Amino acid sequence: MTIANAIKFFCQLGVHQDSVVEHSKLFKAVSYSATEPLLPRGERQKFAFLISSGIVQACHYSTTGVIRTKEYYFPQELCLLYSHWLCNTAAGYQLEALQSVQAIRIPLQLLSLEPWQPALLQLLKQQLLYKEAKEQLLLLKTPQQRYLHLIKHSPLWIEQLNNMQIAHYIGISPISLSRIKARIKQN
Repeated sequence: MTIANAIKFFCQLGVHQDSVVEHSKLFKAVSYSATEPLLPRGERQKFAFLISSGIVQACHYSTTGVIRTKEYYFPQELCLLYSHWLCNTAAGYQLEALQSVQAIRIPLQLLSLEPWQPALLQLLKQQLLYKEAKEQLLLLKTPQQRYLHLIKHSPLWIEQLNNMQIAHYIGISPISLSRIKARIKQN
């Protein structure tokens, strides 16, 4: 993804092209190697990342080393922790490259500007709808239904994430996921 692609991304969210182009000098192409944090846990978020290549995870490591994955971000997606940004609080999760990542870093202060309000509104709508769908997935479906939902609605995830990563996301152990996959295979 180039700066031109980032300009197009924000124009599609309703920001006038002149405003995006004017502020695009603040955009920066960045690279991260696998496991490198884009935003360490405990820091305040100042930037969003428009992913060009690679996968980013929003995760939390417990003191015992257990990882909890909140989200995965793939190419062409804007990566940021909305609630921490909106409340100006320290990040409770770490944004971390799962593999080598190329992205365009965008200052979040732009979304506070009047011409950027259409993008802010669209991003918040998308996030609300996504959160509602994820809550339904986790609260109303069995582990097997969650996995089948990913197969149907997020095949890219199934192709690009390993069993441990998928299991973390749908809230089960990797062993449980292996059992679910075996049951599905038998049917």
